Order: sequence, then C-alpha cells, then structure tokens
Amino acid sequence: MTKSDDVKLLIDDLGRQRSSVEKRAERIRKQEEELKTKLSKVSKMTLGEAKKVLLEEVDKGLKEEKAKKIRAASEKIEQEAKEKAREILADAMKHGATNYVAEFTVSSVRVPNEEVKGRIIGKEGRNIRAFERATGVELELDEANEIRLSSFDSIRREVAKRALKSLIKDARIQPSRIEEVVKQTKAQMEDVLLEEGKRISEKCGVFNLQTEILKLIGRYRFRTSYGQNLALHTIEETKIGIAVANEIGADVDTVRMGCLLHDIGKVVVDEEGTHVEAGVSVLKKHGFSKSVVNTVAEHHEDKPFSSTESVVVWIADAISGARPGARYEPHEGYVKRMDKIEEIARGFRGVEEAYAFQAGRDVRVVVKPEEVDDDALTVLAHDIAKKLEKEAEYAGAIKVTAIREVRASQTTGAK
Repeated sequence: MTKSDDVKLLIDDLGRQRSSVEKRAERIRKQEEELKTKLSKVSKMTLGEAKKVLLEEVDKGLKEEKAKKIRAASEKIEQEAKEKAREILADAMKHGATNYVAEFTVSSVRVPNEEVKGRIIGKEGRNIRAFERATGVELELDEANEIRLSSFDSIRREVAKRALKSLIKDARIQPSRIEEVVKQTKAQMEDVLLEEGKRISEKCGVFNLQTEILKLIGRYRFRTSYGQNLALHTIEETKIGIAVANEIGADVDTVRMGCLLHDIGKVVVDEEGTHVEAGVSVLKKHGFSKSVVNTVAEHHEDKPFSSTESVVVWIADAISGARPGARYEPHEGYVKRMDKIEEIARGFRGVEEAYAFQAGRDVRVVVKPEEVDDDALTVLAHDIAKKLEKEAEYAGAIKVTAIREVRASQTTGAK
C-alpha cells in the first residue's frame, strides 16, 4: 500500500469521527435546550407547583409497578378466599351430615299367630276391606305372619300402623270397631304431630313456636322429598346453615329459623300454589319477620336474594339435598302420580274419598250414597276410568272400583 493510500484512509477515518462528534454535539445541544425550557418553567412555579410536577413524574414511573402489585394481591386474595370458602363448607357439611337411608312407602306390623290374622281378614274379607276403606291404606298379608301396609301418604300409613296395633291388642276386630279405632288414632295423631314438631324444632335450637306451626313441622317426620325424609333433611340443613352463618358473620338466628321453615309449604294442605308460595303465605299469617319470610321465599331462587342470610339458607338446602345418597328421583315422581290420580277421581260429583293403591294401578272410590245411586255408580266408575286414561300418568292399566255403602241403625229405648 502506498503513502497516498494511507493518507486517504486516515482522511476517511477523521471524517467519520468528525461526523460522530457533530451528532453528539447536536444531542447535547437539544438536551441543553430541554433543560433550559424546564428550568424556565420551574423558575416560574411556586414551591407547591414544583412538588406537584415532581410527584407526577414519580407516580407516572410507578404506575406500572403498582398495577402489577395490585393484580398479584388480588389474585392471592381470590385464591385464599376460595380455599377459605371450601374449608367453611367442608366443615359445615362435616357437622351437619347424618347417616341416612332413603325411605320407602311400606310399613309392616307383626301378627302374633294365624288366628289373629284370620280375625283381621274377617268373614269373606269384610274386616280387611273395612280397614282399607277407613284408612286409605292397602294391606298385604304374607306367610310369615307379617302384614305390610302400603301407601304413598306416610301420615295415612302411620295412622293405619297404630290403629292395626291397637286392634290386635284389643282383639275386637269388626267393621264398627275398626272405624272407631281409626277415628281415635287420627285424633291422637294431632298430639303426635305436636310432639314431633317440638322434637325437630329443639334439635334445630328453636323453642316456643306457636302450636299450629309446631304441628306443621311435626308433619316433616311423615313427609319425604325424593325419598329424603323432610325432618332429617331439615335438621341436617339447619346445622350446615348455622355453621356457615357463624363463619361468615351472618345473622345466625335468621338463618336458623329460615332453615327450619324453608320447606314448611310442603306440608301445608289448604294453600294454593307452589310449596314456596304456600310456605310464605303461612309464615306471613303467623307474623314471622320479613327477613325470615324472605329466606323461605328465595330458597329456590324464585326471587333475587335480598340478604346474605337467604344465600346461606339456599346453600345449606342445596348441600343437604345434593350430597350423594340423600335423595333419589323415582319417589317424587311416584308421589306426584298418586296425587294426580286421586285428585282426578275426587273431582267427580258425589265422590266422598278416593284412594290409589298398587302404584296407581288400583283406585278405590267411595261415593256419597245420597248423591249417587246404584245405577249411576257403574257410570261413575266408567267416567273416572276414561278421564284417568286421558290425563293421568301411569304404567299398565288402572282398575277403578266405586263403592257405595248404605247403613241403617236404630237405638233401643232405655229401660
């Protein structure tokens, strides 16, 4: 390489360095201008204004960091809340869960011997027919000296069971005596319902309720929902509700009362509408507080929740009803079908009472003899069967038996 080439390279290098220096000088000049502008602004600010500008600049730099910290804290709180909620519900279920077996629609009574069984049947079956007619419960006899009482209505079945035991002890088994004992037993059931109501309420920690409400609560013992006994469900649900209410700081007394009464509409027989509507109506009539009434009105989300207590009652009800083994579907459908069949039969003029047996395949209709004569009886049975065929849900055929009974009695004069 010649000296002229070296000089040329040196000149090029110096040119590049000069260009770099000029660019750096330009940047410094711009920064200087910016600083001058800022100093000019600052010089015109008060101390407070200068502090404000400084804080804004600092806050702007911290915004992103603050947002990250807030998101992290929110995620941590949410996770801890979920874990705490699981702990609360698990602990509540542990305290509330009970050993449970689904209930069925059959009871049984042991008979001492064949002689007593024969008296229960009566000549040509007249006693057993009188018993079934008086109680609305079907009797089935087997070879093991045991009588099975079959009815979807558990109160009817309980009356029949108690009446049959009384008749066996009494040994005077005949149609007139059967009717008398069944009538007495039905009257005694009012006391039974009151005692059962007190027992259920006390287990839930509720005392001094009105007698009418206690009798309704007593019916829980003889009512099932999807095979789950209503008394056991209520006691279990109340324990769960109280545990949850204590943990989250809800009003325990309102939750306790709401849990105890949430399904009371299921045992009310003289109110129209759903069991929620019937329950609300009864509680309003008996002067319960608005907060308690709302827990009942909202426990199936028919209305938006108006309080934390309503939510707790709803949660406790769902836990008790949905846990494995608590309920099974067919029983509820069975009860509705039997109710529907009896309702259709009772809708005809002159019908005094109607009872469905054999899962609805056999219907006994008792008529008022003064309104339905012998000729009209056959027509009535035919009409009921036709209506059942159109409107009732059933499997197989339904046999309708219409019964018209005329009695005459006289009393001798006193001697």
